[in-house]
Amino acid sequence: MTKTVSAAIPGLHHVTAISGPPQDNLNFWVGTLGQRLVKRTVNFDDPGTYHLYYGDADAAPGSIMTFFPFVDAGPGRAGAGMASAVAYAVPDLDKRMMDLAGAAVDFEGPFERFGERAIALRDPDGLRVEIIEGGARDEGFHSVTLWLDDLAATANVLEAMGYERVADDETATGGTGGTGTRVRYRSTDPERGSAVDLMTSDARSTGRPGAGTIHHVAFRARDAGEQLAWRERLAAIGMRVTPVIDRQYFDAIYFQTPGGILFEIATDPPGFAVDEDPAHLGEALKLPEEYEAHRARIEQVLPQIRVPS
Repeated sequence: MTKTVSAAIPGLHHVTAISGPPQDNLNFWVGTLGQRLVKRTVNFDDPGTYHLYYGDADAAPGSIMTFFPFVDAGPGRAGAGMASAVAYAVPDLDKRMMDLAGAAVDFEGPFERFGERAIALRDPDGLRVEIIEGGARDEGFHSVTLWLDDLAATANVLEAMGYERVADDETATGGTGGTGTRVRYRSTDPERGSAVDLMTSDARSTGRPGAGTIHHVAFRARDAGEQLAWRERLAAIGMRVTPVIDRQYFDAIYFQTPGGILFEIATDPPGFAVDEDPAHLGEALKLPEEYEAHRARIEQVLPQIRVPS
C-alpha cells in the first residue's frame, strides 16, 4: 500500500473514556449535551459491556466521544499521566449557558483561556467537559487536556506529529485545584479538534483509572496509507507502535507516550455507516462478526437503555 506523507495530523478522531451505568451516561451526553448516539456496540475485549459512541449529526471524525460503561465501575480520578478533560467548540457560549441554566445543570465559569471564553461541567461520573466559544458553528471537538509531570517529552511527540506550540499560561490548570503551567499545541494542518493542551499541576492527585476518566486519545489519519506513514514516523522517534488493528469502523494503531498517556491514530474510513443506514445510526445493537453467534446471550447480559429524546 502506498504510504501517504502528511505534514501534520489534522486533529482528534475520537476520545474514549470509562463511565458508570450506561443510562446515566446516555442521559448526559445526549439529553444534556445534545450529542447524537451514533453507534451502540460492545467492547471488543469484553462483549458483556457496551461501547457507546456519540458524535455530531454526521458522525464525523473529530466529534466522536466514546465510552465503556461499566455498571459497577468504581470512581476514577484524573492525575498526572492521564488525559484530564475534553473540550467542544461552540459558536455561541451565552446560548449554551442559558440552556444549561434552564436545565438546572451546574457549570464553572465563564472563564477565559488563551483569549477564548469557556465554561466547564462534569458528567455524571465526574469527567471534566469544557465548552469553548469559537467558530461560526458547532465544530465538534476543540481540544483535549493532558495532565503531565513533565511537558517536554510529550511535546516532542506532538511536534513529530506536526503540532506546534502556540500559547502558554503559567496559572491555567483547569479543575485540578492546584497551580501549574498550561501550554497549547495546535496542528499545522488544522481541522476540527486541532488543539492539545499540555498541563502540569501541583495538586495532590494520584491518577486512578475508573469511571469518569479518559482511557485514550485518538488522532486522525485520513486513510490507511497516511496511517502507515505515521506508524513509520513514530517508530523512527522511538515509539513502540502496535500493528494495525481492525476496529470495524476504523483501523487503529496505538502507542504509549513518554508521559504515560495512550495515543491512538485512527482512520477516517470506513466510518459509522458501514453497517447502518446513516439516518438510523445508533438505533440497533451492532456486533462484530465473531460475536453474532452469541447475540442472544449478549443481549440478555447487557442492561436495557433508552435514548433520551
